[in-house]
Amino acid sequence: MSAISLYARRTDGFDARLAHAVEVLQNAAREHAGRIVQSTSLGAEDMVITDMIARHRLPIALGTLETGMLHAQTSALIPRIEARYGLEVEVYRPVAESVVHFVKTHGERAMYESIDLRKTCCGMRKLEPLSRMLDGRSAWVTGLRREQSNNRGVVGFSETDDKGRTKINPLADWTWNDVWHYIADHEVPYNPLHDEFMPSIGCAPCTRAIAVGEDFRAGRWWWEDEKAKECGLHVKEEPAVSTIGAPR
Repeated sequence: MSAISLYARRTDGFDARLAHAVEVLQNAAREHAGRIVQSTSLGAEDMVITDMIARHRLPIALGTLETGMLHAQTSALIPRIEARYGLEVEVYRPVAESVVHFVKTHGERAMYESIDLRKTCCGMRKLEPLSRMLDGRSAWVTGLRREQSNNRGVVGFSETDDKGRTKINPLADWTWNDVWHYIADHEVPYNPLHDEFMPSIGCAPCTRAIAVGEDFRAGRWWWEDEKAKECGLHVKEEPAVSTIGAPR
């Protein structure tokens, strides 16, 4: 059964939420002309935003983090986006020397050993590349929604990150049904892993399918306490970025 057949529902107020999301993106593109990027995880929400950017011809760059641990189905979305929309996706990867040293020292399953090691892995594979993506930019766009988790329950349409940049969350008030209704209505390409009960998809070792009744992000870092379930991209106090093995 496809994610579209499971989740796509037109609900009351959808048109207003859609119009507002587009307006948020238009205003951000105008205010931060030439200095704004969509940081896409290639998940369902981000694919919706990418479609909006392309559909409304908004001057917002597209960037993604290729951590080196993504599912093949996730990475395959990058050329699909470029072919479908004719837009380049900036790809940011971790420093190769850091990855080699980390794996050699701690092993390929280090993320399961402790929260500190898992967060160090996230810092190396996500936070450091993100810092390069955002360098010289004054704003970034994400697919955060309040419905995703308790930690994100109060996310605003516009926030200020730790570096003083504006973080734009145009889908903050959208439901999961809204996301899939848009995907179905506009034939937006999406990760086929969503059809396998993976609503939130990250690195392959840190993502599993969820069972009926489980929380949206229950499949992410499922072996950890609920309060720890962020990689650092969307928290105010980010863990220190590992520089193990980084060139000097």
